[in-house]
Amino acid sequence: MEVYETIIKRRSIRKFKQRFISFNILKKLVNAARLAPSAANLQPLEYIIINRNGLLDKVFGCLRWAAYIHPEGIPPEDKKPVAYIVVLINTKKSALSNYFGHDAGAAVENIVLTAKSFGIGSCWIGSIDRDRLRKLLKIPQFCLIDSVVALGYPDEAPKLEVFKGSVKYWKDKTDRLHVPKRGLREIIHRDKY
Repeated sequence: MEVYETIIKRRSIRKFKQRFISFNILKKLVNAARLAPSAANLQPLEYIIINRNGLLDKVFGCLRWAAYIHPEGIPPEDKKPVAYIVVLINTKKSALSNYFGHDAGAAVENIVLTAKSFGIGSCWIGSIDRDRLRKLLKIPQFCLIDSVVALGYPDEAPKLEVFKGSVKYWKDKTDRLHVPKRGLREIIHRDKY
């Protein structure tokens, strides 16, 4: 799949087939993140890969899902993620920069696009019980928890919708997720605003 096509087809996935993702693929996702741009090339990001059954449910309990369609956006028991990548900012490496959030955004985009290229769905989650997750994963205080990427082979196919005044996604009667996106004409400017 070409990069542009991958970007166009990518959607956040919140229902996953219960099919194992190999650790080698998960390492490739982190490697893609590692190679993302980094402000001043400080490279402050670190990652925790989680794919052990007992730990998956505990991490799941630290996450909040799809506020616009709560509680329907919470993955049911038989469609939960089969892996996670926790994105950390090591403040010992980023003390000279205020741009670590940009680094994390670029890295996560590399993760979700690489996942899509392997046929894996993802959901980038920022709504996290960080204190609980820190204790669970023994994350040191000098590391900030930026986000968590939930992963698994998709068991849903969200539909892209034309923006009609609201960015809120919704589910229809068949339980299909619809995601409005602003049109190119609305957001693009040439030579001036």
